[in-house]
Amino acid sequence: MDPLGARSKFVEVQNLSTWDQPQGVQDNVDGENHLMEEDDQLNNQLNSLESPFPFRQDINSKIVLFNGDVALLNCTAIVNTSNETLTDKNPVSDSIHRYSGPELRDELLKLKGCRTGEAKMTEGFNLAARFIIHTVGPKYKAKYRTAAESSLYSCYRNVMQLSKEHAMASVGFCVVSTVKRAYPLEDATHIALRTVRRFLENHGENIETVVFAVSDVEEPVYRKLIPLYYPRSTKEERIGLPLLPADIGNSEGEPVVPERQIRIAEKPGNLEADDSGDDSLESDLGLVGNHAFARMEGDVDKQRKLILQGQMSEAAQQKQHERNYNRWLCRARAEDLSDIAALKALYQTGVDLCGRTVMVVVGRNIPVTLIDMEKALLYFIHVMDHITVKEYVMVYFHTLTGEHNHLDTDFLKKLYDIVDAKFKKNLRAFYFVHPTFRSKVSTWFFTTFSVSGLKEKVHHLENLQQLFTCILPEQIDIPPFVLEYDTRVNSPYYTAQSSGL
Repeated sequence: MDPLGARSKFVEVQNLSTWDQPQGVQDNVDGENHLMEEDDQLNNQLNSLESPFPFRQDINSKIVLFNGDVALLNCTAIVNTSNETLTDKNPVSDSIHRYSGPELRDELLKLKGCRTGEAKMTEGFNLAARFIIHTVGPKYKAKYRTAAESSLYSCYRNVMQLSKEHAMASVGFCVVSTVKRAYPLEDATHIALRTVRRFLENHGENIETVVFAVSDVEEPVYRKLIPLYYPRSTKEERIGLPLLPADIGNSEGEPVVPERQIRIAEKPGNLEADDSGDDSLESDLGLVGNHAFARMEGDVDKQRKLILQGQMSEAAQQKQHERNYNRWLCRARAEDLSDIAALKALYQTGVDLCGRTVMVVVGRNIPVTLIDMEKALLYFIHVMDHITVKEYVMVYFHTLTGEHNHLDTDFLKKLYDIVDAKFKKNLRAFYFVHPTFRSKVSTWFFTTFSVSGLKEKVHHLENLQQLFTCILPEQIDIPPFVLEYDTRVNSPYYTAQSSGL
């Protein structure tokens, strides 16, 4: 409580300048935009395009950019960024705890944590804000960028959803992506601004004010990017159009993952009978846009019929194959595959001597007769999809693999037919460790008659010493039973090698 007569430390949201007020408007965002204005030809082209984020004064009047402490905002709810146990130590969270009082800590214990991307609510206690919405931003790693983008989108979306469900008039956002979690600030700002914009467009009729509370470091980035999503004039809308990123999300602002894109025709039930138009279709797509809900594709059923009749072009067959793989990938990401993961039959380890990622398959850990092999196939696709975007090698330990562990060649053929082209193109070597005579024969038949282009990549290795000429021992995690077997069976070989030296 402030002493009687003392000026309150809390900030009234109603007294802050909203984004639609003219004093912050700049005709030119930077020198590049100034040149763009002078180029009449480019200007005419921009005038002919529709911005996905048009000038909306009604939305701009709800947006506030505030340089200051989110904990001091007097609004219905403020946002706290934390970790999954809700015990994170960061400037935003520390300030909220300091002003709200010790009751908040006790209340957070009752929530029993919060998963990444989720949002949970508590009272504001001694804060001016009535509620605190706690959310957990993702830890950023470049190779898992898609997952991080989706999680960060979920943070902002779930906060806005809670605000709507509880009929909140105003909500104050901190910057959810903290420095500790290594999310690039500019990338995170794009997601924050567009997610809030889309929510206000689609569901925000009763939300009066959204405050973005930023620090001195964050403010320049927000001031640079806000005009792209909340242009304050048609001129600013036109200037911002070429500066928007390629991925502006779907109709809700959610990042678009290509394999989850939905096939949709412009006017279902009113398609032209003329099928000549591959070229015209491509030109039409340029006018419609590249986001998921504007992408049109041909009749899939008709294409399948053409495949069966042998009349489809190679390019069309490739597109059909990609579509089929994407369906498998979507299933793999949606299903619970924890039972397959628990087998520890497929895992990533280090790199080989050429710096390529090494993936390990342990044959003995695959109980073919006991598990759902379709789920095993889904798990393989799920794990391998992001690995195969660049060159990689596979190490298969056939060590002590019994009859009930042998993978059927029909299953392997199905797997090879389903996987994306990048799996085959970027596989540089397949090391088959401790092969038996039967497995060598099966591999020869499979690579000779069932698939093409794989035979030259398969290398049969009788012992681990041969494997270590390609992959250093410290770069591969080898199951103990494989090491024990190799020592026992190949000890005469190692002895001969030593004596030869």
